[in-house]
Amino acid sequence: MSSLTIDVLDPIKLPLVARLYKQYYPSGKAKKDELTIVGYWEQQLAAVVRFRSIEQYRLLTGMLVVPDQREKGLGHQLMAYCQDKVLTDLDYCFAYQHLESFYAQHGFVMVEESALPNALRQLFIRYSASGKKLVAMHYQTS
Repeated sequence: MSSLTIDVLDPIKLPLVARLYKQYYPSGKAKKDELTIVGYWEQQLAAVVRFRSIEQYRLLTGMLVVPDQREKGLGHQLMAYCQDKVLTDLDYCFAYQHLESFYAQHGFVMVEESALPNALRQLFIRYSASGKKLVAMHYQTS
């Protein structure tokens, strides 16, 4: 199996990520103040995940694998990189229910809404109220 070339996004390349989101995940908006990790498959941008800072915490957000590159393990490679180089016990994610087991394989555990830090809890409540079926998860360092 070939592997992804993974790195922190050079800010000058933010428009490439913005175009990728526009094409495949229109609600995702890459921002220059976020930590963005990208994966290239055969020199083509194929996967991305962003970390948004909220107070002293970070929220994993906007994970995307280009549709015709799915089912190749690219998302798992990207998350393995993040586990090794990025994630700390101050990281959270709001996973779609059907992706809970994916994130659980990479160190995230489900937490009750009431266990979220206040700023994240307010955001989670707002997202959930909009109809998104989400699970609050917290990264646990091993």
